[in-house]
Amino acid sequence: MNKLLALIPARSGSKGIKNKNILKICGKPLIQYTIEPALKLKALGLVDSVIVSTDCGNIANISARLGAEVPFLRPRNISGDKAKSIDLIIHTINYFKKKNILFDAVLLLQPTSPLRDMITLKKAIELFKNNNTESLISCYREEYINELVMYNSCSDNILTPLNIDHNKGVRRQDHGELFIRNGAIYITKVDYIKKTKQIISDNPLLIEMKKSKSINLDSLEDLEILKKMLCESEF
Repeated sequence: MNKLLALIPARSGSKGIKNKNILKICGKPLIQYTIEPALKLKALGLVDSVIVSTDCGNIANISARLGAEVPFLRPRNISGDKAKSIDLIIHTINYFKKKNILFDAVLLLQPTSPLRDMITLKKAIELFKNNNTESLISCYREEYINELVMYNSCSDNILTPLNIDHNKGVRRQDHGELFIRNGAIYITKVDYIKKTKQIISDNPLLIEMKKSKSINLDSLEDLEILKKMLCESEF
């Protein structure tokens, strides 16, 4: 892998939290917590470009002031609530292809997962470069949540278990552990993206993150937790 594009998606609309990508948290717009480490990766020669894909002029201006490149405004048809990340990725790849700028892989960094650190980012890129794989994803290890403690939506307050052994007293140690995708880091080869129109391959490579660092900002409750974590730490 020769050229790596760091791509930060930041559309304007947000139902749960208004303007969340540029919401001030501990004195910084949320997107800054993603742009800053991405620029450090570029300074280290680990990524070649740091691009923000947005449909919003205000987000574009803030991102540019922070040092990211914003070479275009994303078209409306791939910016709404139903737009998929793969569409904005392909749009960005095609934009640069028209300028004869080709990338070998894309590092997708969502602003709503701001707790990834430089050590993990560098390790993820190193793992991806040193392994013959189409994609890498970040996950946290989960030792409790599994189908033995999960139920379908209830009717009249009656639950339907996902597993018939839900009430058999199976110990946590006996059901094993899972890895849960946390949305913080994705790396995918461009050839795979173009061929499959997917970000994650069937057997992606793992970069593990702590569960406490895996918050993905989506609700006001997430926001309160995130404020506490960012403002009370030296992150």
